[in-house]
Amino acid sequence: MVGLVLSLSSTFSRLNLLLKPPLPYTLRTLRTHLRQQKQQPNLYIVSPPFNSISTSTFTTSNFDSPKTQTRISATGNDLVVLGIETSCDDTAAAVVRSDGEILSQVVSSQADLLARYGGVAPKMAEEAHSQVIDQVVQQALDEANLTEIDLSAVAVTIGPGLSLCLRVGVQKARKIAGSFNLPIVGVHHMEGHALVARVLEKELQFPFLTLLISGGHNLLVLARDLGQYLQLGTTIDDAIGEAYDKTARWLGLDMRRGGPALEELAREGNADSVKFSVPMKQHKDCNFSYAGLKTQVRIAIASKSIDPETPISSASCKDRSARADIAASFQRVAVLHLEERCERAIEWALKIEPNIKFLVVSGGVASNQYVRTRLDHIVKEKGMQLVCPPPSLCTDNGVMIAWTGIEHFRKGRFDPPPPADEPEDAVFDLRPRWPLGEEYAEGRSEARSMRKARMHPSLTSMIQASMQQQQQQP
Repeated sequence: MVGLVLSLSSTFSRLNLLLKPPLPYTLRTLRTHLRQQKQQPNLYIVSPPFNSISTSTFTTSNFDSPKTQTRISATGNDLVVLGIETSCDDTAAAVVRSDGEILSQVVSSQADLLARYGGVAPKMAEEAHSQVIDQVVQQALDEANLTEIDLSAVAVTIGPGLSLCLRVGVQKARKIAGSFNLPIVGVHHMEGHALVARVLEKELQFPFLTLLISGGHNLLVLARDLGQYLQLGTTIDDAIGEAYDKTARWLGLDMRRGGPALEELAREGNADSVKFSVPMKQHKDCNFSYAGLKTQVRIAIASKSIDPETPISSASCKDRSARADIAASFQRVAVLHLEERCERAIEWALKIEPNIKFLVVSGGVASNQYVRTRLDHIVKEKGMQLVCPPPSLCTDNGVMIAWTGIEHFRKGRFDPPPPADEPEDAVFDLRPRWPLGEEYAEGRSEARSMRKARMHPSLTSMIQASMQQQQQQP
């Protein structure tokens, strides 16, 4: 059953989160109101650059209370934001101050469901989120010794991710924001991973290069400024986390742990015993591919007569040794693929932004110590510094959503409180397929160009369009 796990860290939007059809530039009336009050003259909201937008139903009456105006105008270290994350298989919430203090962090894992179904089952994941979301959020508030009235805003993941799962978090965030008249910030999940290191690493300033690696994503992105991202490379099929999890399953490892279990087993094996080919050696770009490596692993497992249904705990010494060799060989090649792509990405990034000093590695796979060690070697050779959040902030968490919400709130990128009486069956602006940045010309993948259907414009393009429109307004 889904277990509620409290994890206190020892050391970690903005876009029309509104009813469809999306509302236009919903803070236009707020900007006028605040100009009259001589507050926040540069306040703005990022809105989708679409033409088919209905008339806004919000008015300045949403912001008449002095408390709400205080929250909106706060830009220093006095913000307190609740972050909610339900994009995939973990239900997470956290409360974070704008000075970087993490007041609470709560995660409810769906590891048992992953083990039962061999992966994420969207409908089951949605039901699991629904069962625990109230408890997770309340525990986050309780651990922070706060109530909703103490919050400055609510931040929530609106994409990318599974639509059914995203909706659970968005509905909860909107209910809180509407009930307590709080601004709401819609957050890009991958931007959360990219920015969470800034909670702890105060010297991490834009621009920097970031590698985001998880079960569903492989991204190499040049972060030029908040909301301004250039995508240097991505996966053309499977992500490295998916390859780790599938290999762990085929080797009979505990799927509640997946990748970490494989990393442990790999320490027992000989990484040179099985000759796997490094993916995409002939492609001189920064894109990734792990589908072929997965096929190689399956062939190797079959050739050694390993039964995936036999758990590693029941394997003979000889069988365990063979599994360990495959695990070590797989990990060596999987990470070597990362190394080669990162090395090229650093070269590209330095041509674009010669002053970059950091490579930020985040996402669930960034918890892997072998990955960190190998990438640290590459980065040091280039005269740069590797920055990795602690493991509790690499996997999906509410801290990264709260912090990203804070960063954009400071820029005035948020939506006003939703209606307090919003219907349960409301249709929300969810973005399951939502690119983070614009593609770099040299890194464009023809294979991915065929997969653009029903994809939202990138976060970067939406922010740029909104900023241009603001500049044109009197």
